[in-house]
Amino acid sequence: MADESTENVAPHAGADTTGTPSSAGFVQAQAGHPASVHGVFQSTAFEVARNVLLLLALVYWLGLAHWVYRDARRRLDDRLLVATATALGLVVPYVGLAIYLLFRPPETLADVHAREIEVQALQRQIARPEQHCPVCRTEVEPGFVVCPVCTTKLKQPCVHCEAALDPLWQVCPYCATPVAATPPVATAELDAALTAEAVAAANGKPKRRAATRA
Repeated sequence: MADESTENVAPHAGADTTGTPSSAGFVQAQAGHPASVHGVFQSTAFEVARNVLLLLALVYWLGLAHWVYRDARRRLDDRLLVATATALGLVVPYVGLAIYLLFRPPETLADVHAREIEVQALQRQIARPEQHCPVCRTEVEPGFVVCPVCTTKLKQPCVHCEAALDPLWQVCPYCATPVAATPPVATAELDAALTAEAVAAANGKPKRRAATRA
C-alpha cells in the first residue's frame, strides 16, 4: 500500500513541474529582455548612428556660432560687443543664439548709414528755400544770373569775376570787389522798359500830326 501511494504522488509532483513554468524559468525569461536591449545599445550600428548625430550637432553648433559672429559684425561697431556675442554663441550652445537674437540691434550698420544720409539730404533740402523767377515763377538756382525761361535778369554779376551777387551784398564774397550802387535788377529792367515805351510813344505822335496835316 505504501508503494502504491508513492507511485500516485510521484506522477502528481512530476505533472506539477512539467505542466506549469517554474520560477527559475520565469526569472530567466524576464532577464533575457534587458539583455537584448543592452545588446542593441552595444551594437556597431548604434555606435555609428550616435557618432554621426554627435558630429552633426557639433557642426551645427559651430555654424551657429559663426553666423552670430558675422551678424554681430554687420550690426555692431564695437569689437568688444562682437567678441561677447560670439563667445555667447560658443559657450552656451543653441541657447546663446536665442539670447543674441533677443538683444541684437534691429538695423545693420549699412542701414543706419543710409538712413543718416537720407536725413541729411532732407535737412539740406528743408534748410535751403526754393527760389523762383519773379516774372514767370520758374524755379531757378541761386547761381543763376538770368532766368533760362523768360530771360529776366535775376542778379547783378560781379564786374571782376562775374559771379551772381545778391541784391543786399555790398562786396563780392568771391573776389572782394565792391558792388556798384545800382538799383535792383528787376526794378531797373522795368524802369528801362517803361522809359523805352514812353520814348517810342513820344516819337510816334509828331508823325501822326504830320500825316494829318498832309
